[in-house]
Amino acid sequence: MDKEIKNTIKAANKNAQYDEKAKKLLGHKYILAYILAKTVDEFKMMDIKDIVLHIEGEPMIGTVPIEAGMTNTEKENGANLVGFNSENAEINEGMIRFDIVFYVRMRDGLSQIIINVEAQKDEPTGYDILNRATFYVSRLISSQKGRDFVNTNYDDIKRVFSIWICMNMKENSMNHMHLIDEPMVGDYHWKGKRDIINIVMIGLSDELPEHDETYELHRLLGALLSKRLSVNEKLNIIGNEYDIPLEESLRKDVSVMCNLSQGIREDTIKEIVIKMHNKGYTLEQIMDLTEKSTEEIKAIIEENEFALV
Repeated sequence: MDKEIKNTIKAANKNAQYDEKAKKLLGHKYILAYILAKTVDEFKMMDIKDIVLHIEGEPMIGTVPIEAGMTNTEKENGANLVGFNSENAEINEGMIRFDIVFYVRMRDGLSQIIINVEAQKDEPTGYDILNRATFYVSRLISSQKGRDFVNTNYDDIKRVFSIWICMNMKENSMNHMHLIDEPMVGDYHWKGKRDIINIVMIGLSDELPEHDETYELHRLLGALLSKRLSVNEKLNIIGNEYDIPLEESLRKDVSVMCNLSQGIREDTIKEIVIKMHNKGYTLEQIMDLTEKSTEEIKAIIEENEFALV
């Protein structure tokens, strides 16, 4: 196999593993509780530890299909199984899945809402991300038929929040898109819920903001998903600033993710060194850009030349 193809596959695998670990890290209940505290009005004044108790069961990470007819119920021996369908796709066929989906019990102890959290490395260029978010929130509403409501009991539709976390943005931001009643003729009040559809877009810049009320969530998410911070730096922010219990599973996920990001970063630097060397850049120029020592750069070049033999 061509060396360049091998490197591409290797890089893709590392990025895929990083993406999976990012989802798993975001799927920890205390992290989700902080997200809920900043995005859902009913939880904004609640203690984080209390919000955790409202998250029902274990969040489903990368298991719930998005395609129509697969998201709600499945049949087994002629009976409906209530719950999100997490079956695999047809053999040799791909399937798009929600990153994270879970139910939240509201403060009244009766009603529920459905939360979807999606993580993006950046804002896509091939399509407008808000259009995709609209599709996702629509699927989570339509998939409730047969699971959360039956026949024409549309009043039983649960509120849905699709929350998108986009990294590498120019600035930190957060927007809430929802239905608005705008009278055009007359003042008739139409019955029904105007809060069923909720899309929240969270933009994270490369710079980690200070810990204040405005950017509290951005700092937490930025630290969790950072490819620059070390394991100890991340754990310090998570544990000391946000008082999140540093359980073994959380420590492990943070560590694995940092190791993956370090590997991706090193592979990128090696690629830059090799390309600059092939284009005739001097050793000093390569050192200045990559901040690598003379010995490290020479080792990368020698390794690459040896691999080509």
